[in-house]
Amino acid sequence: MTSLLTAAQVVTPARILAPGWLLLDAGRIVEVGEGPPPRSPDLDLGEATVVPGFVDLHVHGGGGASFDLGTADAAAVVADAHLAHGTTSMAASLVTDTAERMAAAVRELGLLVRDGRLAGVHLEGPWLSPQRSGAHQPGSLTHPDPASVDALLAAGAGAVRMVTLAPELPGGIDAARRLSAAGVVAAIGHTDATYDQACAALDAGARLGTHLFNAMRPLHHRDPGPVGALLDCPVDVELIADGVHLHPAVLRTVFAAKPGRCILVTDAMAAAGAPDGDYRLGPMAIEVRDGVARLADSSGTGAIAGSTLTMDAAVRFAVRTAGLPLLDVVHAASTAPARAWQLDDVGALEAGRRADLVVLDEDLEVVRVMRAGAWVSPSSSPG
Repeated sequence: MTSLLTAAQVVTPARILAPGWLLLDAGRIVEVGEGPPPRSPDLDLGEATVVPGFVDLHVHGGGGASFDLGTADAAAVVADAHLAHGTTSMAASLVTDTAERMAAAVRELGLLVRDGRLAGVHLEGPWLSPQRSGAHQPGSLTHPDPASVDALLAAGAGAVRMVTLAPELPGGIDAARRLSAAGVVAAIGHTDATYDQACAALDAGARLGTHLFNAMRPLHHRDPGPVGALLDCPVDVELIADGVHLHPAVLRTVFAAKPGRCILVTDAMAAAGAPDGDYRLGPMAIEVRDGVARLADSSGTGAIAGSTLTMDAAVRFAVRTAGLPLLDVVHAASTAPARAWQLDDVGALEAGRRADLVVLDEDLEVVRVMRAGAWVSPSSSPG
């Protein structure tokens, strides 16, 4: 049975329809239009704005749980926590751990990828720079030799969709080439690479920058490093829009420099959607105070350890605080990440795609969420 929805604004990839309508059937979008609907709507959302379900390519946990546990129960808690905030497609990101534990987590999470509950697995490590390790356990960092790369990819049986690595490590450029040939997104991150080393990785097939600026050699006018290479080349870059990782001026600058290539991510750990307290991120102890996650240490000034961000909050920050256009921000939260992972079924309000919708009020707060044509949050009914 078809269902017709109307709203004050419907955000499509090309423009904002005001007013707009969507015709849905069997969990898919049949038609999207502007102006008066073709018939009386089944649901009039009034002054709301409808955007596509958010796609998060970098998330470690939420709701008090973490993907590092590698269990279906933990993954369900994480997915549900972020679904309530509009994320209808997400990666399961894993931090550095022993090869055995990472392989075990990849195998278990791969089952959830194949049944459609997760979009894929993202390995953030273990092939990262010790100088830019951030919240990764330095003793578990290794070089990406072909055997270790192949072993983790094989453990996922096709579930691994992205790998973050430092290209300056021995074997780093070859690993980028090997991952790209396997259809896996090779991402540059947690790196002390020079500009030339980063460019070599991009030439070898790397096509994304993991949380740009964070945990990488900083941009300098005589030493542009990986930031300069990622800004200079036609590749995608992740941005964490929480006001902790990046200044609003930096968000504006990168959006202007890379139109259509910015991807909002949360890099969320277990405390996203959960209270302050003591948590773990893989093997690392984390303290969350005032919503900021840091490595636990006696001084209380440890490195930032992921975030407690949800994607709706990232959208609000980018629009309300950084002053970016809603159309560009929605593209970065939905369309660009879906394209980066070739998720052709989601990420945009277009005919033929899965009916993943987020309904926002005038303050860009989530009113309700639809996934595959079913209302899932905050209630099961649209009334």
